[in-house]
Amino acid sequence: MNFRNLAILFILSTSLSNAQMFEIGGFVGGSNYIGDVGSSRYINPNSLAVGGVFKWNVSERYAYRASLTASQLKASDKDADTQGRFNRNLDFSNQIYEGALGMEYNFWEFDLGPFSRSVTPYIYGGGAILWYQDIYYTSISDDTAVRDGKKITFAIPMALGVKAKINTRFVIGAEVGVRYTFTDNLDGSYPSDANKIRLGNVLSDDWYVFSGITLTYTFGKESCYSCF
Repeated sequence: MNFRNLAILFILSTSLSNAQMFEIGGFVGGSNYIGDVGSSRYINPNSLAVGGVFKWNVSERYAYRASLTASQLKASDKDADTQGRFNRNLDFSNQIYEGALGMEYNFWEFDLGPFSRSVTPYIYGGGAILWYQDIYYTSISDDTAVRDGKKITFAIPMALGVKAKINTRFVIGAEVGVRYTFTDNLDGSYPSDANKIRLGNVLSDDWYVFSGITLTYTFGKESCYSCF
């Protein structure tokens, strides 16, 4: 490699490192479940969701993101908008913990320095590991699902949001994120034990939604034009 190529590589790597800034903070909002029990509304937060989030802004458009979120998913057929579910009258609650990794894409350039655009919409996607309770119904007449140990599965998180700089150190955001899971038993309708009662649509896995606010503190090197 000649001197010119080395110089170009050095300039590019220096520019990238100067643009790197990090964010750490929290998420608070609500969760709701979408599946075989309860309401079929897609965005209907009915339980508290809290968590932590870390971001590595590799450019003005992209950021790697890691998060941990906890919530108690719950639903009741009493809130259903179909007569069949309402008459069935089942309900459940399921404590979940999610660890997710993914990438945010900003629709507009969003640098954390003081001279850049202060707000942008964004999308987020990635992969997640989900810890949950394996629950089941002892009979259709016993309307509340009972716990039967813990399980781990995968989920695909997808979110749409908007974020804005409060000042040079804090960023606030609001987002709605859906999760497609690789289980059909967040609600107790398809327990892992085939001898237990199974009901609902066995060909469709469960979903859940996080809706809420993030607040992050930024640190690390600012981009070079913000240093003057």
